[in-house]
Amino acid sequence: MPHFTVVPVEDQHRTDYDNLEGLSWVDYSEPGGPPQQPPRDAYDSLSSDGHGNHKESSPFLNNSEAGKGGDYYDRNLALFEEELDIRPKVSSLLGKLVSYTNLTQGAKEHEEAENVEGSRRKVSKSPSMGTLMGVYLPCMQNIFGVILFLRLTWMVGTAGVMQSLLIVLICCCCTMLTAISMSAIATNGVVPAGGSYFMISRSLGPEFGGAVGLCFYLGTTFAGAMYILGAIEILLTYIAPGAAIFHPTGAHDTSNATLNNMRVYGTLFLTFMAVVVFVGVKYVNKFASLFLACVIISILSIYAGAIKSIFDPPVFPVCMLGNRTLSRDLFDICAKTTVVDNVTVTTSLTELFCPDNNLTSGLCDEYFHFNNVTEIAGIPGAASGILKDNVWSNYLEKGEILEKADQPSVDVPGHKNNLHLYVYTDIATTFMVLVGIFFPSVTGIMAGSNRSGDLKDAQKSIPIGTILAILTTSLVYFSCVLLFGACIEGVVLRDKYGDAVNKNLVVGTLSWPSPWVIVVGSFFSTCGAGLQSLTGAPRLLQAIAKDNIIPFLWVFGHGKANGEPTWALLLTALIAELGILIASLDMVAPILSMFFLMCYLFVNLACAVQTLLRTPNWRPRFKYYHWALSFLGMSICLALMFISSWYYALAAMLIAGMIYKYIEYQGAEKEWGDGIRGLSLSAARYALLRLEEGPPHTKNWRPQLLVLLKLDEDLHVKYPRLLTFASQLKAGKGLTIIGTAIQGNFLESYGEAQAAEQTIKNMIEIEKVKGFCQVVVASKVRDGISHLIQSCGLGGMKHNTVVLGWPYGWRQSEDPRAWKTFIDTVRCTTAAHLALLVPKTVSLYPSNHERYNEGNIDVWWIVHDGGMLMLLPFLLKQHKVWRKCKMRIFTVAQMDDNSIQMKKDLATFLYHLRIEAEVEVVEMQNSDISAYTYERTLMMEQRSQMLRQMRLTKTEREREAQLVKDRHSIVRLESLYSDEEDEGEAVPEKIQMTWTKDKYNSEKRNRNSAAENFRELISIKPNQSNVRRMHTAVKLNEVIVNRSHDARLVLLNMPGPPKNTDGDENYMEFLEVLTEGLERVLLVRGGGREVITIYS
Repeated sequence: MPHFTVVPVEDQHRTDYDNLEGLSWVDYSEPGGPPQQPPRDAYDSLSSDGHGNHKESSPFLNNSEAGKGGDYYDRNLALFEEELDIRPKVSSLLGKLVSYTNLTQGAKEHEEAENVEGSRRKVSKSPSMGTLMGVYLPCMQNIFGVILFLRLTWMVGTAGVMQSLLIVLICCCCTMLTAISMSAIATNGVVPAGGSYFMISRSLGPEFGGAVGLCFYLGTTFAGAMYILGAIEILLTYIAPGAAIFHPTGAHDTSNATLNNMRVYGTLFLTFMAVVVFVGVKYVNKFASLFLACVIISILSIYAGAIKSIFDPPVFPVCMLGNRTLSRDLFDICAKTTVVDNVTVTTSLTELFCPDNNLTSGLCDEYFHFNNVTEIAGIPGAASGILKDNVWSNYLEKGEILEKADQPSVDVPGHKNNLHLYVYTDIATTFMVLVGIFFPSVTGIMAGSNRSGDLKDAQKSIPIGTILAILTTSLVYFSCVLLFGACIEGVVLRDKYGDAVNKNLVVGTLSWPSPWVIVVGSFFSTCGAGLQSLTGAPRLLQAIAKDNIIPFLWVFGHGKANGEPTWALLLTALIAELGILIASLDMVAPILSMFFLMCYLFVNLACAVQTLLRTPNWRPRFKYYHWALSFLGMSICLALMFISSWYYALAAMLIAGMIYKYIEYQGAEKEWGDGIRGLSLSAARYALLRLEEGPPHTKNWRPQLLVLLKLDEDLHVKYPRLLTFASQLKAGKGLTIIGTAIQGNFLESYGEAQAAEQTIKNMIEIEKVKGFCQVVVASKVRDGISHLIQSCGLGGMKHNTVVLGWPYGWRQSEDPRAWKTFIDTVRCTTAAHLALLVPKTVSLYPSNHERYNEGNIDVWWIVHDGGMLMLLPFLLKQHKVWRKCKMRIFTVAQMDDNSIQMKKDLATFLYHLRIEAEVEVVEMQNSDISAYTYERTLMMEQRSQMLRQMRLTKTEREREAQLVKDRHSIVRLESLYSDEEDEGEAVPEKIQMTWTKDKYNSEKRNRNSAAENFRELISIKPNQSNVRRMHTAVKLNEVIVNRSHDARLVLLNMPGPPKNTDGDENYMEFLEVLTEGLERVLLVRGGGREVITIYS
C-alpha cells in the first residue's frame, strides 16, 4: 500500500484581490485565538515509491507558484482565476462589508478633528447610539420649538379649539406620512451625510436633489433666523424690556420701534452664534442636552399648571373696559376711582382716558365714560367650563381691539388716539395664515436620518424613533390645544404678547410653579435650536457643493483643516441676516414653511416613484409604507403650501424650478440610480408600445434618420458635414441614429468599437445632433451596414430614412469595394422600404454657423417618389442656415405633355400642401442621341471591360499560386476586403512560384490572351440600353445645370440601381453624369410610401 508524504506549505501572503478597491482583509478565525492557517491538503505532494521520496508535485499548485503570492486556497477557484480581478472572492467581498463603517454625520467628525492629538490616540469607535438617544430625543428637540411657547396659545384663541385641532391634525398628518416615506427610503440602504438631500438626490436624481437640497438648506437657514427672532422676542418682551434700544416716539409708533430692536439684537445674536459655531461645534453639541432638558421641563410645567388650575387656578386678573381688553402694564388699579384715606380719587387708568382727571368733563373718552371697568380671571382653570367659549374661531383684522363677547358694553366710538391703551391685533388673521405660522413647529423630523452614521442599527432606529417622536409631539400639541382652550380666558389667548396679563408670557401664566420656568426654558431652547440650525445648514450646503452638481457652489465645499465648512457658514449667516431684517416671527415662519414643505413633498414623491416602478434595488426594511400614502402626503404638502401662502409657494417653486433647469442645463454627469431614470424608462416603454400599434399617419411622418458614417484608419469621422446636414434637417426633432460599421472580429475589436463610439459621440456633441450612436463590428463592412439598416431602433422608434455618403474617388481606384458597398446599401434600403438621402460633395455643405441670406433651394421633381422632394426643403428651411432661401420646384414635361396645365396643377398641389415655392415646367425635346453621348457610353464600357479583365488576370495568377501552396497545407485565407465579388478570392501574403513546364506554357498563353483582350477592347460596341440611359443623364444634366447652376442646394430623384448586377459600375457613371457641374446635390430616393398630404 503506497503511503503519502505531507509536505508543509508556507502561509501565503494575501493576494491583491483581498485588497481590491480598498477592501480590508478579514480573519475568519475564532475570536481570541491565533490567526487561522489555511487548511493543508494531504495531497499536496505524492510519493509512489513507498519510501517517502517526493516524486510528483501537486498538479494544482506547486511550491514555486506558491511562493509568488497566490492564496493557497485559490486552487479551488482555478476555473475563475482569470476573472478574479473583476469578480473578487466572496471572502474579499465579505471583508469589505464587515470592515465598512459609516462616517459619523452632523458635527461629530469635526468635533473630533479639532483635537488632533486626541484624535490620533483615539481608536475608531463603531456607531453606538440607540433609538432613544440617536433618533427619538433629537427629533423631539428639533420638533418642539419657539412656536409652541410663543404662538400656540394665540392660535388657539384666534382659530378656536376645533380649527386649532384641525390645523395640528393636518400638519401632523403631513409629517407622519412624510416620516413613513422617509423611513422606507432611509431603510433602503445607508444614508450618509446630507440626510434628506442625500435621500432625494439618490432617489430622484441630481436635478431634483440639487433643487430640493437647496430648498431644504434655505429652510434650515431661515429656521435659524426664526429661532433667533423668537429668542429676542422673549428677551425684550418678557425678560428684560428695559434693554430695548429704540423706544416708541408716539402712541402709534410701537411696531417700528419693536422691529428695529429685533433687527439690532437679532444681528448681534446671529453674529455671536456664528462665532460659536465657527470656534467649535463641540460646544454646541455639549449644550444640546441642556437645551433639550429646558424644552422638556417647560412642557412638563404646562401640564403641572393645568392640573393645578383645576382646584387652585393662578391669579392673573384681566382688566376690561366694557367688553374691551385693556393693556394692563400702563396702570396699576383696574378701576376708575379708588378710596385713599376715605377719599375717593381717580386712578391712573382715569388719567389715561381723561386728560383733566375729571370724569364728568367732556374731555373724557366717550367709550370710557359710558362703560364700566371690570376685572375677570385670566386663568379660570380647567374646571371653569371656559372651553365652550373657546371652541369656535374669532378671526380679526389688523388693528382690531380684543373683545369679550358676553361682557356688557355700550357700543359708542372712542377716541382713536387711545387705541394703544387697549390690547389690539398686530396682523390680520385667517385660517391660512395660522397654518403657515404653525407648520414650523412640526418640522425637524429629519434629525434622525441626518444622524444615521452615529446609530448602531440605523435601519431599525430611524423608523421607530422618528414615528414615535412625531406621535409624542402630536399628542403634546393636541393636549396643549385642549388645555389652553379649557384653562385660559379667550381674550388672553388672543393676546399675542401678554399685554392683558401685565406683559407675562401667556403660556407662562398657566405653568407651575412659576411663569419664569417657561420664559427661561423657552429662551434657552430657542437659542439652542438656533445654534443647531446654524450648525446643520452649512453642512448641508457643503454636502451639496461636494457633489459638484451646481458648479458655482464649489467654493462652499471647502473649509477649515478639520473639515468645518467656513465659507458655507458665512453664506448661511448672510442669508439668516435677511430673515433677521424681516424682524417679524409671523412673517419668517411661512417662508421656511414653504421650503420644508417643498422638501417633504419630494421625499413623498421619491418613495411613491420607487414603489410604483418596483425597481430591483427598492427593498426597504421598513414595510409599512404604500404608494397611496406617499401620494396623500405629497398632496397634503402641496395643499399646505398654497393654503398658507400662495405667493410664497409660487416663489419657492420658481426657485426650485430654476435650480432644476440650471443643473439640467449644466449637464450633471451623475449616475445615482435614481428613480427618475426608472420613470423615464417606464414612460419610454409605454410610448414604444403605443407606437407599435400601427405605422404613423402621413401627417405625422418625418424623416427618422440613420446616418451611416465612414471612419478613417485613426477612427476619425471622415465626413463630419453629414452630421451637420442631419442636424439641420432634424432641428432636434424625431429620431437620429448615427451608425458605422467596423471590419473585424468583435472579440478582438471590442476596444476599437468603444473608441469609435466615443469619437462619434464627441462629434455628435460638437455638431449638436440630438441622437444615438450605434457601432457594429462585422467581418465585412457591407454586412455591418446591412445589420445596421435591419436592426437599428427599437419597436416603433425605428429609422425610416438612411443618409449615405457618396463614394468619392471610385473612378480612380482599382478596388471596387467602395462603389459596390454603396450600391449594395442602396439595394438594402430599397428592399427595406426606407427612404435614402445621398448628399454629394457634402464637404461643400454649410456649417451650422453659416447663414444663407439669399439663394434658392431647387427641387427637380422628375418622378413621384412619395413626396420626399417636397418635404425635405420645407424641413431644411426651419433651420436658421436655410431659412432665407427660396424654394423652386422644377418638373420635366415630355413632348406629349401639356406643360401649361402641368404648371397650373403643380401650383394648385403646392397650395393645398401649404408650401410656398416657385413652379417651373421644363420641356425636354425628343432629340437624337448625340455623338458625345455615344462617345461617353463607349468610354464607360471600355473602362469597365478593362478593369474587369485586369481583376480577372490578377485573380487567375493568384489562384494558380494558391494551388501550389495548398499542396503542403490547406489554408483558407479570408479576404482582407469586405466587398470582393467572391468570398473565395483571397490575397496571399506571400506567393512562392514553383516553375514547371506546364506552368511556363500556361503563362505564355496568358500573355497571348492579354493581347487579344486589348484588341477586343478597341473594337467594343456600346450596349443600346446603356446608350439610352446615358442620353437621359446627359440631357437632364444639361437642363439642371442650365437652370440651377447658382442654386444653394439641388434636390433630385435618385434613379434605382439596375436589377442586373453586371451593370453596377455603369450605374455609378450615370449618377456622376447626372450631377456633373453642380456644387451641392442631394440625391433623394423615396421609401415607397406617401410622406406628405394635402389633408389637415
